[in-house]
Amino acid sequence: MLFNPRGYDPVQFDEPTRRLLRATVDWFETRGKKALIDSYIDRAWYGDFLEFAAKEGLFAEFLTPSGADPDKRWDTARNAELNEILGFYGLGYWYTWQVTVLGLGPVWQSENEAVRARAAKLLTEGHVMAFGLSERTHGADIYSTDMILTPDGEGGFTATGSKYYIGNGNVAGLVSVFGRRSDVEGPEGYVFFAADSRHEAYHLVKNVVNAQMYVSEFRLEEYPVRAEDVLHTGQAAFDAALNTVNVGKFNLCTASVGICEHAMYEAVTHAHNRVLYGRKVTDFPHVRRELTDAYARLVAMKLFSDRAVDYFRTASPEDRRYLLFNPMTKMKVTTEGEKVIDLMWDVIAAKGFEADTYFDKAAKDIRGLPKLEGTVHVNLALILKFMGNYLFAPADYAPVPSRLDAADDAFLFRQGPARGLGAIRFHDWRTAYDAHAHVANVARFREQADGFCALLLAHAPSKEQQADLDFLLEIGQLFALIVYGQLVLEQAELTGLDADLLDQVFDALVRDFSAHATELHGKSSTTEEQAAWALAHVRRPVADAGRAERVWAQVEALSGAYEMQP
Repeated sequence: MLFNPRGYDPVQFDEPTRRLLRATVDWFETRGKKALIDSYIDRAWYGDFLEFAAKEGLFAEFLTPSGADPDKRWDTARNAELNEILGFYGLGYWYTWQVTVLGLGPVWQSENEAVRARAAKLLTEGHVMAFGLSERTHGADIYSTDMILTPDGEGGFTATGSKYYIGNGNVAGLVSVFGRRSDVEGPEGYVFFAADSRHEAYHLVKNVVNAQMYVSEFRLEEYPVRAEDVLHTGQAAFDAALNTVNVGKFNLCTASVGICEHAMYEAVTHAHNRVLYGRKVTDFPHVRRELTDAYARLVAMKLFSDRAVDYFRTASPEDRRYLLFNPMTKMKVTTEGEKVIDLMWDVIAAKGFEADTYFDKAAKDIRGLPKLEGTVHVNLALILKFMGNYLFAPADYAPVPSRLDAADDAFLFRQGPARGLGAIRFHDWRTAYDAHAHVANVARFREQADGFCALLLAHAPSKEQQADLDFLLEIGQLFALIVYGQLVLEQAELTGLDADLLDQVFDALVRDFSAHATELHGKSSTTEEQAAWALAHVRRPVADAGRAERVWAQVEALSGAYEMQP
């Protein structure tokens, strides 16, 4: 189930993709663990990685849609694979790729052919990109911006203002910058334009983080924005910002998977080969439980993320289900990554602080992913917009297959207006649960899911409760578990996942549902009827000692399965 660089060969992809993915793995493995760790500790800019990527044409091949170059494609399946690999070796390497993805979003959505050609050329030359949206005062609130464009009287503008927390802002060949016109009020005044970090009117202020990656603050002082530099104006600029984040935030889930995979090899190997009080550490029942839980949760993260790829790639104006599964990958998968690291850290304890481990870096970096591209709370509030139609108004759709074909995901750059989320329909979530009703903990979780539907029908949140975000977010957590379980089940069916492992995954989901029900019970605004429902839907997972032993054997097999080259 886990990515392992030893003998890695992604046979699901075409040969050019396989070659580039293998070359990336080989570059990291040849460079070795000491160089990886030393550069992290020294906060050294990863110029050597960018040189490798430029030489191989890695970013150009993976991030140029066929509309900009017929010989290339934007393929979410292989992009997800690269996310996982880069996360496996370090968040900084993933981050420079991630912000290049974001920087390209407004470009590939634009009809400005000159800038599109410029971006394609810059990628071919090995440049990275940046996404100039957030500001120190406003964060990523796209309703507010202090980047002001003043008409220059010749069809262009001069731009003045600052951007903050902008990855790659120190070297980006192209920075997609969001601002507003000084002479137009409201949404019609929004502008997205292309800037160059090498221009004399572009002033790099500082790196705002204490890390290997460069997350810049930059300021434009009367930066000349020619008419041919403008990417979007008015509502289209607003939509381009949201639609770019839709594309970019998806990358967070597979980066989190990669980080957890590398950390798990280290943690299991350490624990399984350590003797305390005359016993192997992994002979202690609580250690087996924690490592098994971490493994099951990591498998679920990977299953959900892989299945969400299929909905991304199948999306169309008539099928926008990806707009639910996308914030789910951002919110749910990344927070599960934190749980996975914490479970393993409880086992390896002080080892998790040692400077010469990957785990030490993973424990720090895993915290960042839930906080990027919108907080967990923002994405959880977004998920709630889909709840009514998802649970109670299923629609008919053709089955979505596994999408590993070498196709260009062109729809991602023509998503259209970023509105109408409440009208999106979904296929019946119960179908996936019905197909696995024979799995004990799937059946038990289904009881909880059906109970949640009954709660909403009989004791729906009142108008006052709907204004109480603290209460509503707990409802969102319960709903998110149902969505999470659905895609896990669909991917388990497509991949023939071991039934014991699937049962163990839902053992965790039953416990999680019970924990959130308990939280709902304790909220001050919860009514007596809702509180009674919450207690009535706390469930114990179905225990099976034989299953637990068989899944433990899968975890135990990770000991010594991979260690990075010195």
